[in-house]
Amino acid sequence: MFQYPKTIENEVQLDEILSMPDQQLIDFMKRLDGDIAILGIGGKMGPTLGRLAVNAIKAAGVNKTVYGVSRFSNAAARQQLEDWGVKTISCDLMNREAVAQLPDFPNIIYMAGRKFGTGGTENLTWAMNVIVPTIVGERFKNSRITAFSTGCVYPLVGPETCGCTEETPLDPVGEYVQSCLGRERMFGFASQTYGTKVLLYRLNYAIDLRYGVLHDIGKQVWNDEPVTNSVGYFNVIWQGDANKIALLSLEEAASPAVPLNVTGPEIIRTEYIAERFAAIMGKKVTYTQPVSGAKCYLNNAGKAMRLYGYPRVSLDQMIAWQAAWFMQGGRSLGKPTHFEVNDGKF
Repeated sequence: MFQYPKTIENEVQLDEILSMPDQQLIDFMKRLDGDIAILGIGGKMGPTLGRLAVNAIKAAGVNKTVYGVSRFSNAAARQQLEDWGVKTISCDLMNREAVAQLPDFPNIIYMAGRKFGTGGTENLTWAMNVIVPTIVGERFKNSRITAFSTGCVYPLVGPETCGCTEETPLDPVGEYVQSCLGRERMFGFASQTYGTKVLLYRLNYAIDLRYGVLHDIGKQVWNDEPVTNSVGYFNVIWQGDANKIALLSLEEAASPAVPLNVTGPEIIRTEYIAERFAAIMGKKVTYTQPVSGAKCYLNNAGKAMRLYGYPRVSLDQMIAWQAAWFMQGGRSLGKPTHFEVNDGKF
């Protein structure tokens, strides 16, 4: 059995670990019919998702192509995907004519979207998060689609609730999250209208040592800054595990569209993480407010764990890796998670 290292030394090793398939995913690739396309592959999770899919296909010994679709403003990032075995296609998903020219993809992971934009660019946020899913839903009505969403479509709750399940009534706070619900509704409309098999992948929050909730808290501790505790609790999952579930979830796509919460098993206290980092780093920890905020985005991923088992990478392992990453000068993407926002103003 593969043993994870005590520390991750560099980005090459990090990307390799994030893209390592297990036997469950390899077996899935043996029974999945057709190629896989990742629409919006250029984001934080997309590149290692594409590489993970390629690696699983190779290990399964089957003949499939993984396509990566994006505008590809970064030529080096596109070349990296090609080097990893992903066949890239440049396309502006806002352009209906360009989308019409894309090949027919039997299996789609939809990752396109705009996360932040409630401060003066709301129109673009709504266009990206609602119009583009409408275009994709019309074009790929015969495909199987896992559409990335967010756990923030649920109401803010306290830890005593054990988190929101897929049955919890949706209650999005703020324009960004409302636009995310709009994205779900457009894929739901395609599923209802055309019979498209759709899974709504409600994720919070993925952990890559270069970004994520643990990164945000660890960075504040490492830099001797007060830790933001306006949100007192959260969930996380290792990005490699989140990507694995995204691929496996294609098999659960159905009509009408079905939701799936994806996160780790723990409800984690912000102060607990800060204190763990402080102990490892030899730092003192302070907070931005005396009492942590009680309104949190918390998801219950029990359904996903019944389907796929518990994540391979534990919370303790993620804490150790993240602390070491800062202490050895690891790179940051400079993209805050904004997990501390609980008023909808991302």
